[in-house]
Amino acid sequence: MAEEKRDYYEVLGLHKGASDDDIKKAFKTMARKYHPDLHPGDKEAEEKFKEINEAFGVLSDPEKKARYDQFGHAGVDPSYGGGAGGYGGGFSGDINDIFDSIFGGFGGGFGGFGGFGGDKKANPNAPQKGGDIKTRLTIEFLEACKGVTKTVSIQHLEKCSRCNGTGADANSKKVTCSVCGGKGQRVEQKQSLFGMVQSVVTCSACGGRGQTIQNPCSECKGAGRKRTTSSFEVKIPAGIDDDQTIRMSGKGDAGLNGGPSGDAYINIRVKSHEIFERDGCDIYCEMPITYAQAALGAEITVPTIDGNVAYTIDEGTQSGTKFRLRGKGVKFINRDARGDQYVTVTVEVPKKLSKKQKELLREFDESLDEKNNTKQKGFLDKLKDLFD
Repeated sequence: MAEEKRDYYEVLGLHKGASDDDIKKAFKTMARKYHPDLHPGDKEAEEKFKEINEAFGVLSDPEKKARYDQFGHAGVDPSYGGGAGGYGGGFSGDINDIFDSIFGGFGGGFGGFGGFGGDKKANPNAPQKGGDIKTRLTIEFLEACKGVTKTVSIQHLEKCSRCNGTGADANSKKVTCSVCGGKGQRVEQKQSLFGMVQSVVTCSACGGRGQTIQNPCSECKGAGRKRTTSSFEVKIPAGIDDDQTIRMSGKGDAGLNGGPSGDAYINIRVKSHEIFERDGCDIYCEMPITYAQAALGAEITVPTIDGNVAYTIDEGTQSGTKFRLRGKGVKFINRDARGDQYVTVTVEVPKKLSKKQKELLREFDESLDEKNNTKQKGFLDKLKDLFD
């Protein structure tokens, strides 16, 4: 003997005579609780879900509901020609299509519940901040080190000066939308397996604002904003580095409904330098010196980002020697301090010597002894020990 069916009102947790809204609310709650996607492999949840759908299929249909209220299950049994809504196991379509028709759509089905009914939409008449603008500006190496003011041009949306952002012509005004009656929303009916259902959607005629413009502004075509190119000065601080970004408040797109303008974000790109390299706030460079300067010592002129400075190198300076110039690096942003400059000396070997120069150089080399070439002596001693 077949198992006796439970009362449909009991299935949905309702009392007989419940309103249509109560039935829909109860169905939403129960369907969310037992939906198979949330209980994979749970046969009990699957059966409850079928039972809930069958109950809703009857109670959401005014004609079937009336027969059920009068005759019980016999009034909607398939043998009487009424049917139970098709959810007893015979439906082969996409269950999400059915839920879309009932609840107005979930933006992707039941795969991930974000809450029934979706996110609350923003009031289109409320003040809205304008969009942000991003652009790129390339500057010289020394401009980044010392700071500079540059003029930047960007394309953005500005408030229409002709209509002052209202979108309406001077002799026009906003009127109540004839489609939605000023509500900004309209009721849309769709046919489903449960019968005709309703959902509330944003009015496409007024964009949810509840008002339309009789005569749109001829300058902005009713948008209230128009695209233009504006120029403004940007003060780039000393010490800015490559790929850093400066924010200019209020230089982006104009806002809507009296909202504030967006911001402009300016990405700074710094060109490389032919002499200097930068690491953080420190500067590095190589300084060529002559053989005589390295051997005898000398006062040399060293380039820095502030200009040339004098520096005395010691007698016998070797190629590759590095010295530091304190405070000659780049300024720290928002700090009263600077990095250092590191200078590596490289001894240049003379080329294209004359016959006389070669003779003098050989004579000089022959005059050197172990005291002059301590490194060479040490190296030769190591070779001797190695092969002996």
